[in-house]
Amino acid sequence: MMKTIHAMLLLVLMLFIGTGRTYAGEDAAEVVLKMATVAPKGHAMTRRMDEFNEEVKKATGNKVAFKIYWGGVQGDDNNVFRKIRLGQLHGGFFSGYSLGNIVPEIRVTEMPYIFSNDDEVQYVRDKLESTMFEYFDKKGFVVLGSFVDIGFMYLFFKEPVTSLDDMRKTRCWVPGEDSMAQAFYKSMDIQPVPLSVNDVMTSVSTNLIDSAGMTPFGAMAFRWFTRFKYMSDYPMLNVVGANIVTKKIWNKISPEHQKIILEIAEKYCNKQKEDLRAANNESMALLEEAGMTILHVDPRKNPEKVGFLIKAGVAAREDQVGVLYSRELMDKTLSYIKEYREQNKGESEAPLAKTF
Repeated sequence: MMKTIHAMLLLVLMLFIGTGRTYAGEDAAEVVLKMATVAPKGHAMTRRMDEFNEEVKKATGNKVAFKIYWGGVQGDDNNVFRKIRLGQLHGGFFSGYSLGNIVPEIRVTEMPYIFSNDDEVQYVRDKLESTMFEYFDKKGFVVLGSFVDIGFMYLFFKEPVTSLDDMRKTRCWVPGEDSMAQAFYKSMDIQPVPLSVNDVMTSVSTNLIDSAGMTPFGAMAFRWFTRFKYMSDYPMLNVVGANIVTKKIWNKISPEHQKIILEIAEKYCNKQKEDLRAANNESMALLEEAGMTILHVDPRKNPEKVGFLIKAGVAAREDQVGVLYSRELMDKTLSYIKEYREQNKGESEAPLAKTF
């Protein structure tokens, strides 16, 4: 289990910060796609990327290859995006907030408290995939494979929080200028603290913040269990991730090879989804073993315990209409969740369905 977690910890860093050593022999290819990640070279997760690259090279007769800059040597997301604009890089691995800097509409599947489980997430993102691909296409990018569900984000605290009054006493972190996260907290009369994820640990130690949201194995990756002692097991939102490249470099690849690469990428994205689900489940157990106290509330038995969070989620998603996405897109997303639940009655679901 620990081997799996160690491998996946690198991926969460890669997808949450999303931003360098390379594969041998890729420079011999006719088209080389330069991409960036913070994951270090030589680990199990990077060996999987090696497999992907080798499969692409073999399937295209060494016409196409990927050159990955490991270990964050190309900088953070902002630096990577700047280098992409300058043509120094062709793409990278990004999560929702960073993807939203290119296509704000992608954040519609990260609205707080709309999903009950992984299957709902998969259903909705599959339904919206072609629409999102079109958005990225218009912005000059191609999504390799499919969107990856990084996992559900949960709230972590230094002190137990079980009510709105408790929540208002906390100093809550949000990643940078994330308008969705800011709207969520401000709806509860909480002034959030915008910081880079790299600053969270230090900021908890200096009491600048005492609450933050993250996936379970993201918390393991950043060793948040050494600072936060409590975690709510009521999922806040599901983080989306994707591998993207510019159309400018993509169009240098023949249509035949484009099709082959997308098929290979889809296969590896599906593997990532399975691995991420398993890693998050395993990390939840590891957090408890590390001393994290899980604040459990069954939303079906005690809806009043999560009512203030659901209301804040509704306020946040309404606030972002016209900012990140249209009302039409928001309503379509919520309708797909209803559709899924009608087709799968009897599954456990949170009371958030009543807020649609």
